[in-house]
Amino acid sequence: MIRATLLSLTLATPALADTITRDTDRTVADAMNALEAAVTDAGATIFARIDHAAGAASVDMELPPMELLIFGNPQLGTQAMMDDPEAGLALPLKVLVYEQDGQTRIAYQEVEEMFDDSEIDENAEYLTQIAAALDTLTRKAAE
Repeated sequence: MIRATLLSLTLATPALADTITRDTDRTVADAMNALEAAVTDAGATIFARIDHAAGAASVDMELPPMELLIFGNPQLGTQAMMDDPEAGLALPLKVLVYEQDGQTRIAYQEVEEMFDDSEIDENAEYLTQIAAALDTLTRKAAE
Protein backbone atom coordinates (compact mmCIF):
# COMPACT_ATOMS: atom_id res chain seq x y z
CA MET A 1 0.00 0.00 0.00
CA ILE A 2 2.75 2.45 0.95
CA ARG A 3 4.70 1.54 -2.18
CA ALA A 4 1.63 2.22 -4.36
CA THR A 5 1.07 5.57 -2.63
CA LEU A 6 4.69 6.61 -3.10
CA LEU A 7 4.58 5.57 -6.73
CA SER A 8 1.42 7.59 -7.36
CA LEU A 9 2.98 10.64 -5.69
CA THR A 10 6.14 10.25 -7.74
CA LEU A 11 4.16 10.02 -10.96
CA ALA A 12 1.98 13.00 -10.02
CA THR A 13 4.85 15.31 -9.06
CA PRO A 14 6.06 16.25 -12.57
CA ALA A 15 2.60 17.44 -13.58
CA LEU A 16 2.45 19.66 -10.52
CA ALA A 17 5.86 21.12 -11.31
CA ASP A 18 4.81 22.26 -14.80
CA THR A 19 2.93 25.29 -13.48
CA ILE A 20 4.15 28.10 -11.26
CA THR A 21 1.38 29.47 -9.06
CA ARG A 22 1.49 32.33 -6.59
CA ASP A 23 -1.24 33.54 -4.26
CA THR A 24 -2.31 37.15 -3.88
CA ASP A 25 -4.63 39.09 -1.59
CA ARG A 26 -5.98 41.00 -4.60
CA THR A 27 -9.22 40.16 -6.36
CA VAL A 28 -8.95 38.50 -9.76
CA ALA A 29 -9.86 41.77 -11.50
CA ASP A 30 -7.35 43.80 -9.46
CA ALA A 31 -4.56 41.27 -9.99
CA MET A 32 -5.31 41.14 -13.71
CA ASN A 33 -5.31 44.95 -13.93
CA ALA A 34 -1.95 45.02 -12.12
CA LEU A 35 -0.57 42.34 -14.44
CA GLU A 36 -1.79 44.19 -17.51
CA ALA A 37 -0.15 47.41 -16.25
CA ALA A 38 3.12 45.59 -15.49
CA VAL A 39 3.17 44.00 -18.95
CA THR A 40 2.49 47.35 -20.64
CA ASP A 41 5.10 49.14 -18.49
CA ALA A 42 7.65 46.48 -19.50
CA GLY A 43 7.05 47.32 -23.16
CA ALA A 44 5.40 44.03 -24.08
CA THR A 45 2.34 43.73 -26.31
CA ILE A 46 -1.01 42.60 -24.93
CA PHE A 47 -2.88 40.50 -27.47
CA ALA A 48 -5.96 39.50 -25.47
CA ARG A 49 -7.59 39.50 -22.07
CA ILE A 50 -10.09 36.67 -21.82
CA ASP A 51 -12.73 36.46 -19.10
CA HIS A 52 -13.43 32.74 -18.78
CA ALA A 53 -16.16 33.31 -16.17
CA ALA A 54 -18.02 35.58 -18.59
CA GLY A 55 -17.68 32.93 -21.29
CA ALA A 56 -19.16 30.34 -18.96
CA ALA A 57 -22.03 32.68 -18.06
CA SER A 58 -22.79 33.16 -21.77
CA VAL A 59 -23.75 29.47 -21.96
CA ASP A 60 -25.57 29.41 -18.61
CA MET A 61 -22.67 27.79 -16.77
CA GLU A 62 -20.74 29.09 -13.80
CA LEU A 63 -17.06 29.53 -13.07
CA PRO A 64 -15.48 31.52 -10.27
CA PRO A 65 -13.65 34.67 -11.42
CA MET A 66 -11.01 33.58 -13.94
CA GLU A 67 -9.16 35.63 -16.56
CA LEU A 68 -6.34 34.87 -18.98
CA LEU A 69 -3.87 37.46 -20.28
CA ILE A 70 -2.09 36.70 -23.56
CA PHE A 71 0.97 38.85 -24.22
CA GLY A 72 4.45 38.84 -25.65
CA ASN A 73 7.65 40.62 -26.53
CA PRO A 74 8.66 40.11 -30.17
CA GLN A 75 12.34 40.64 -29.30
CA LEU A 76 12.28 37.45 -27.23
CA GLY A 77 9.57 35.41 -28.90
CA THR A 78 10.93 35.92 -32.41
CA GLN A 79 14.28 34.46 -31.36
CA ALA A 80 12.53 31.34 -30.07
CA MET A 81 10.53 30.94 -33.29
CA MET A 82 13.67 31.45 -35.40
CA ASP A 83 15.26 28.53 -33.53
CA ASP A 84 12.11 26.41 -33.82
CA PRO A 85 8.98 27.60 -35.63
CA GLU A 86 6.86 25.32 -33.44
CA ALA A 87 7.71 27.59 -30.50
CA GLY A 88 4.80 29.56 -31.93
CA LEU A 89 2.53 26.94 -30.37
CA ALA A 90 3.67 28.08 -26.90
CA LEU A 91 3.84 31.77 -27.72
CA PRO A 92 2.61 34.36 -26.99
CA LEU A 93 2.85 33.95 -23.24
CA LYS A 94 -0.21 33.27 -21.11
CA VAL A 95 -0.92 34.02 -17.45
CA LEU A 96 -4.10 32.83 -15.75
CA VAL A 97 -5.55 34.68 -12.76
CA TYR A 98 -8.31 32.78 -11.00
CA GLU A 99 -10.14 32.31 -7.72
CA GLN A 100 -10.10 28.93 -6.03
CA ASP A 101 -11.57 28.25 -2.60
CA GLY A 102 -11.70 31.99 -1.90
CA GLN A 103 -8.01 32.52 -2.78
CA THR A 104 -6.85 34.45 -5.84
CA ARG A 105 -4.05 32.70 -7.69
CA ILE A 106 -1.77 33.72 -10.53
CA ALA A 107 -0.45 30.86 -12.66
CA TYR A 108 1.74 30.30 -15.68
CA GLN A 109 3.53 27.41 -17.29
CA GLU A 110 7.23 26.96 -16.49
CA VAL A 111 9.33 28.15 -19.41
CA GLU A 112 11.37 24.95 -19.37
CA GLU A 113 8.17 22.94 -19.79
CA MET A 114 6.75 25.34 -22.37
CA PHE A 115 9.59 24.55 -24.77
CA ASP A 116 10.42 21.04 -23.57
CA ASP A 117 9.51 19.34 -26.85
CA SER A 118 11.11 22.00 -29.04
CA GLU A 119 14.45 22.15 -30.83
CA ILE A 120 15.43 25.16 -28.71
CA ASP A 121 18.70 24.92 -26.80
CA GLU A 122 17.75 24.72 -23.13
CA ASN A 123 20.58 27.18 -22.38
CA ALA A 124 19.33 29.85 -24.79
CA GLU A 125 19.66 33.25 -23.12
CA TYR A 126 16.18 34.33 -24.20
CA LEU A 127 14.63 31.43 -22.23
CA THR A 128 16.21 32.83 -19.07
CA GLN A 129 14.90 36.28 -19.99
CA ILE A 130 11.37 34.96 -20.60
CA ALA A 131 11.40 33.09 -17.27
CA ALA A 132 12.66 36.19 -15.44
CA ALA A 133 10.01 38.37 -17.10
CA LEU A 134 7.19 36.01 -16.12
CA ASP A 135 8.48 35.90 -12.55
CA THR A 136 8.79 39.69 -12.30
CA LEU A 137 5.43 40.42 -13.94
CA THR A 138 3.49 37.94 -11.82
CA ARG A 139 5.18 39.16 -8.63
CA LYS A 140 4.11 42.72 -9.48
CA ALA A 141 0.57 41.52 -10.13
CA ALA A 142 0.50 39.76 -6.76
CA GLU A 143 1.80 42.74 -4.70
